[in-house]
Amino acid sequence: MSSSYKPQQASDKNLEAMRKFAETYAKRTGTYFCSDLGTTAVVLEGLAKHKDDYGSPLCPCRHYEDKEAEVAAAYWNCPCVPMRERRECHCLLFLTPDHPFAGTAQEITFEQIREETNRFAAS
Repeated sequence: MSSSYKPQQASDKNLEAMRKFAETYAKRTGTYFCSDLGTTAVVLEGLAKHKDDYGSPLCPCRHYEDKEAEVAAAYWNCPCVPMRERRECHCLLFLTPDHPFAGTAQEITFEQIREETNRFAAS
């Protein structure tokens, strides 16, 4: 991979949809975003990119042999089954207040997401 490589960003439409979903879901479930908003931004970008590519927000923090099959199974589509059943988020997107990496935010702006993900793309 050359130093000029830049990953393709998710569409503005799906990034905004995932941002709104995440804020609403965090408030509804009493969970919080990671204290490192860079983590939150990268996860939201990954969810939105999977929504662009596969039509569903497949968890971006896992490896899949067949992403289309995983989307169809729906187990790892956000919010995934472990999150819905036990409030366990492997991606550190939705954290219970007692989690060591939980921040205090349940909101993130579109601009914050792009700023954080652009920082990673530039390095």
